[in-house]
Amino acid sequence: MATPVSARVRKRREALRMAGFRPVQIWVPDTRRPSFVQECHRQSALLRNDNQECGVLDWIEAASDTEGWK
Repeated sequence: MATPVSARVRKRREALRMAGFRPVQIWVPDTRRPSFVQECHRQSALLRNDNQECGVLDWIEAASDTEGWK
């Protein structure tokens, strides 16, 4: 009989812990929610014509090596 999924997962996690790893849970924004798009637009609008933001974007453009990109 095949090993149940929970037993395989437990075994894999134990092996990772023995190798010196530990689990970490990371929560990130849900990009599928309509409110995510609205919030992106809201924050972008706040930065429009911001002197510091424009300076940072100019620096990134000057420092970026995009030669050979298509």
